[in-house]
Amino acid sequence: MAKSDEDLMAGMKAGLLAKTGHTLEHWVKVVQTSGIEKFSDQIALLKTHGVGHGHASFICQAAKGRFEEDPGDMLDGQYKGKEAMRPVYEAIAKYAAGLGKDVGIDPGKTATSFRRNKKFASAVPASKSRIDLGINLKGHPGTERLTPEKPGSMCTHKVKLETVKDFDAEVKAWLKAAYEKA
Repeated sequence: MAKSDEDLMAGMKAGLLAKTGHTLEHWVKVVQTSGIEKFSDQIALLKTHGVGHGHASFICQAAKGRFEEDPGDMLDGQYKGKEAMRPVYEAIAKYAAGLGKDVGIDPGKTATSFRRNKKFASAVPASKSRIDLGINLKGHPGTERLTPEKPGSMCTHKVKLETVKDFDAEVKAWLKAAYEKA
C-alpha cells in the first residue's frame, strides 16, 4: 500500500535527522541563508555538508515552499496555457487511480507522478497539444509508440498523447503493467 504524503514526509525527515544529525528546518535555513538561488548549486552546497542527493533535493524543495503548495494549484499551473490537454490528464489520472487503492497521484510544478511503492508513471504537459506519459517498464524493448527513454531518465519509456482517444487500451495495458511492477 502506498504511503500517505504525511508518512512520506515524516520518513524523509526522520531519515535526514538520522543521517545528518540535523532537522529539515536546520537544512532549510542553511539553503535560504546561503544566497544561492540555482537548484543544482543548492544541492552542491548541501553535498559539501555530507548530505546525500535525495535528501538534498528534498531540502531544496522544502526551502522553496514546494510542500506547502496545494495540489490543485499545482495542476492548474501545469496546464495554464495548455488547457486543451487537461482532459487527457484527467483520463490518465482516473485510470491510474482505478488500478488500486495504493496509487498515489502527486502533482508537481511541471509533471504529475503516479506511484505505488515507487513511481510507475508521470504525465508531463509537454506542449499545448501533447502530454508525454512516462512509463516505467524496465526490460521492455519498446515499440514505435512506446519509445525508450535515455538511461537515467525518470521513466524508462514515453508515449506521446494528443487526445483522450490516444489513451487507448494499449497505453492502459502498459500503464497497468508498470503499476504491477512498482
